[in-house]
Amino acid sequence: MPLLNRALELQPEIAGWRHELHRHPELLFDTLWTAAYVTEKLEGFGCDEVATGIGRTGVVGVIKGRHGPGPGLGLRADMDALPIAEETDAAYASAIPGRMHACGHDGHMAMLLGAARHLCETRNFSGSIAVIFQPAEEGGAGGKSMVEDGLMERFGIASVYGLHNWPGMPVGEFAIRKGPLMAAMDVFSITVRGRGGHAAQPHLTIDPIFIATQIVGALQGIVARNADPLESVVVSVTQIQAGHAHNVIPQTVKLIGTVRSLKQELRDLAITNLRRTAEGVAGALGGEAIISDEGIIPYPVTFNHARETDVAALAARRVAGEAAVNDQIPPDLGSEDFSFMLNARPGAMILMGNGDTAFCHHPAYDFSDSAIPYGMSFWVTLAETVLAPQQT
Repeated sequence: MPLLNRALELQPEIAGWRHELHRHPELLFDTLWTAAYVTEKLEGFGCDEVATGIGRTGVVGVIKGRHGPGPGLGLRADMDALPIAEETDAAYASAIPGRMHACGHDGHMAMLLGAARHLCETRNFSGSIAVIFQPAEEGGAGGKSMVEDGLMERFGIASVYGLHNWPGMPVGEFAIRKGPLMAAMDVFSITVRGRGGHAAQPHLTIDPIFIATQIVGALQGIVARNADPLESVVVSVTQIQAGHAHNVIPQTVKLIGTVRSLKQELRDLAITNLRRTAEGVAGALGGEAIISDEGIIPYPVTFNHARETDVAALAARRVAGEAAVNDQIPPDLGSEDFSFMLNARPGAMILMGNGDTAFCHHPAYDFSDSAIPYGMSFWVTLAETVLAPQQT
């Protein structure tokens, strides 16, 4: 099954939906306008049920097949944008200063809406499909909130799939792998306490800036000397906050950063050694280190289940051809809260080419409208593959 004729026909209209979504970026769970836009579309398509407020501001549309009972299938798109000032010249650029769809969630929503429209028209499957529009992927763990709100049980979801665009991969190509696709993400905050004083009298102080710099250097030993060099784990300090005057040694310094890992044992190792290292270095130099998670919910590994990965790869090949699907892509140390849904039900996430564009989370990024027919065709083909009517 190549690209759907219907996907090609609807491409200009779906691109228009994306542009409208792009103009109105909303952050985390504050996706009220976006959720209302999605809800209106799903109701207009004729979904059998449209539920709102799932996981606070999530939306789910239910489409029942015309070939009798069968399992429930979940197809997920994310809705939230990022706090980034847009630097594109697009006619549909963000209308809200300091916010933009810099990760392609506008495209993800538009493609799934296009698939929902076609599936409502044809219903050439058994069982039911839940099209899931999730808030707060960008650090708010909206996927976790929807799962905890009974998403899987309420809509009878037996398996669940996600799709993410991937800049640098040509439009029309797909990539996937079994097992870890994206990393677990943990955020840490280390408050280093010393004793402040005059910069001209450092001997009368316990300098937390000096202590913090030693901690930053020592943290690199977690990767270099504690983790297996053949395994993947990253510890990055991304913020250092300290001081307000050139002649004052401050009382405290704050270090903020992230840990990325692909296996639970490496995740546990990194977090344990981070705490031990920070507390040990600070104590040895006369200070104190207090570690917290900065109030950000950690994301688990995005782990693709074997059978569902094969099914997703098969659907992608039916759309794009054998040569356009790489089912052995290396894992990436970015993170995804679709991981919470994959922990709740078997499923898989697949990556789809976005062409030669700026990468996600860059102010010049934009989703490629030329990818829309591929994403819509993939969703429809996947649904009709997973929920193919049983032969009698």
